[in-house]
Amino acid sequence: MRSPQAGGDCFGTMEQLSSKLCAVALLCAALCAAAPAAEPVRLIFDTDMGNDVDDALALAVIHALQSRGEAKLLAVTVSKDNQYAAPYVDLVNTFYGRGDIPVGVVKNGKTPNDSAMIRVPAQRRKADGSYVYPHKLTDGREAPDAVTVLRRVLAAETNGSVVIVVVGFSTNLARLLNSAPDAFSPLRGAQLVARKVRLLSAMAGRFPSGDPEYNVMTDIPSARQVFEEWPSPIVFSGFEIGNALKFPAAGIENDFSWVGDHPVVEAYRNYMRMPYDRPTWDLTAALYAVRPGSRYFSLSPEGRVTVDEKGRTVFTAAPDGRHRFLVLEDGQKARTLETLILLASQPR
Repeated sequence: MRSPQAGGDCFGTMEQLSSKLCAVALLCAALCAAAPAAEPVRLIFDTDMGNDVDDALALAVIHALQSRGEAKLLAVTVSKDNQYAAPYVDLVNTFYGRGDIPVGVVKNGKTPNDSAMIRVPAQRRKADGSYVYPHKLTDGREAPDAVTVLRRVLAAETNGSVVIVVVGFSTNLARLLNSAPDAFSPLRGAQLVARKVRLLSAMAGRFPSGDPEYNVMTDIPSARQVFEEWPSPIVFSGFEIGNALKFPAAGIENDFSWVGDHPVVEAYRNYMRMPYDRPTWDLTAALYAVRPGSRYFSLSPEGRVTVDEKGRTVFTAAPDGRHRFLVLEDGQKARTLETLILLASQPR
């Protein structure tokens, strides 16, 4: 066994060793403080909220990523033409402490049908008459037009800084491309998008089969225009990706128990009879948009996605193409699903 003096010959006295360790710790802290933190992804979420519960889970994922400093939700635009879609979005944003996020709605759009998953939470009140989930928007018909919100938000952002996640129909984005100059920007819509948007992350299509998919089929003309004319790169999360990753009913029952009333849990329970596992279609597009380099997914080669008259999405490889689609390998499934569950259920 060494003597204390022998140890001192190698490292110095205990006081000297402690001093050195403190100096190293201070140096590490200084280096960490000096290292620039990654800027949060500046995000717009375009959703057909109310047609499927994965939209609600995707919005919860985005809020969790913002709470972690990884994202900044600039606006939410709604492509479902139902009076409760925007109020539900507003109450979820308010639930997470971000009730100031602007919400825009489609006018004369698709799928005006009723949906209990958004109507019930938006209408639910306490015994005193106040809302269980506070929200300013009580009727989506009074919300501003989605294209107006998109133009206003994009015009205020730095060039090349915005990522748009579209998990519903392409209606709002096609109208944005066609929009005229206004008080917010002298640019036409396509020019404004080219200047401000660096990526479109889209839950749309099926790859490589190309079979018709709901988001595309519901508004084929808009999908065709967006896929053909959108100036930034587009990464598609096809039907097959979310379908391979099922959000478990057990997670809804157990992982959200940190709060008595949760608007996403209430939406899930009102969408279908419990218990059921639901594909994570929209969640995957949101996750990729914020963490593209985290290897939750692989990517196809570059190419072009076109839409035929029946809503089929055809991918053609091309080295100069701006389109790619997500590929989910067997070894990625467990980690990706676990991440989606953890983010969606993360306490605010």
